[in-house]
Amino acid sequence: MKKIAVFADVQNIYYTTRQAYGKQFNYRKLWQIIKQQGEVVNAFAYAIDRGDNQQKKFQDVLKHLGFEVKLKPYIQRSDGTAKGDWDVGITIDIMETAPQVDTVILLSGDGDFAILLDKVKNTYDVKTEAYGVPQLTAKALIDSCSVFNPIDSELLL
Repeated sequence: MKKIAVFADVQNIYYTTRQAYGKQFNYRKLWQIIKQQGEVVNAFAYAIDRGDNQQKKFQDVLKHLGFEVKLKPYIQRSDGTAKGDWDVGITIDIMETAPQVDTVILLSGDGDFAILLDKVKNTYDVKTEAYGVPQLTAKALIDSCSVFNPIDSELLL
């Protein structure tokens, strides 16, 4: 059975599905699809902790599915902008996990991850998949992965 690791950039998926479709992403449906491909040995969901109850309920759903939820505090800058991305953390986890699995699955449309997916695909000879909203996913990311899975109505709530 193939060993699979899943890495979900929660903020990216939330905002892109909301912008493109006005809906939320269905993590339960995604989990069902991925489990048909093999054994999920690692699953990480990277999110920003704002401390609200709705968010905690969502995080509990992710944990129930099998994700380890990693949180960073929400940082509001003095100029009103916000900071809170997990790019470095996701990169470190993928680099550490890739040698132990057959497939790396990234949920994100962020083109910054294109180099990462190229690297793990070529260095560790793993299959790399990305899930993203087609019109909001960087072409570089789509081109870098073995398989691009468009987020469409099948994966929305």
